[in-house]
Amino acid sequence: MRIELDPAQHDRNTFYRLLTASVVPRPIAWVSTTSADGVDNLAPHSFFTVACVSPPMVQFTSVGRKDSLRNVEATGEFVVNLAPEQLFEQINATGTDFPHRLSEFDAVGIAREPSTRVKPPRVAASPVALECRLHSTVLLGDSTVVFGEVVHAAVSDAVLVDGHPEVDRMRPLTRLGKDEWGTLGEVLEISRIRYADWPDAQKS
Repeated sequence: MRIELDPAQHDRNTFYRLLTASVVPRPIAWVSTTSADGVDNLAPHSFFTVACVSPPMVQFTSVGRKDSLRNVEATGEFVVNLAPEQLFEQINATGTDFPHRLSEFDAVGIAREPSTRVKPPRVAASPVALECRLHSTVLLGDSTVVFGEVVHAAVSDAVLVDGHPEVDRMRPLTRLGKDEWGTLGEVLEISRIRYADWPDAQKS
C-alpha cells in the first residue's frame, strides 16, 4: 500500500521536505564566490551534480536568490569545494544566513587558499576544488540552476592513489532529509556488464 501525494494539493514546504527526504543521499557543492565588492562567500548547496563531461561542467541549484547566485551572476566565477566529513560543523555553519557584507570564511574561521584560474578562493582544507566559470543559468520556479565549466581542478595528494581520488580518503559528506547528514558507509564495487557478455546475448 502507498500514500499518493499530489504536489498541487500540498504547500511548498511540505513537498520540499518529501523531496529532500526521498532524493538521498545528495552530494554537497560547498560553493565559494566573491561579490563584486570583494566579499568572499561560502555556502553549501545540496542540489549538485556533474552536468557534462566534455567540456567538463558541473551544476548546482540555488533555492531562492542567495549570495552564491548573486555573486556568480555578477562575476561569472565560482569554486566547488568538496565537503569533507572532518569539517562537518564548519560546513553546516556556512549555511547560516549571514549578512551579505560578512564573509563566511571569516565568520566561521575557515582558511582560504588562492585559486589558480578564478578570483574566488578555495577552501584550504577541502581535498578537491573545482574552479568554474559560469556557462549559463536556468530559472525554474523559485530556484535557479547554475551551470559552470570547470577550468581548473586542484586535488590533495593525500587523497590520491595511483593518481585517482579515493572516496575513502576524501570522506565526502552528503545531505539527507530534515537536519540529517550522511557519512561514507560501506562502499560496493562491481563492474558494468557488457551486452556481449550478458547471458543468452548470443541467442538474441
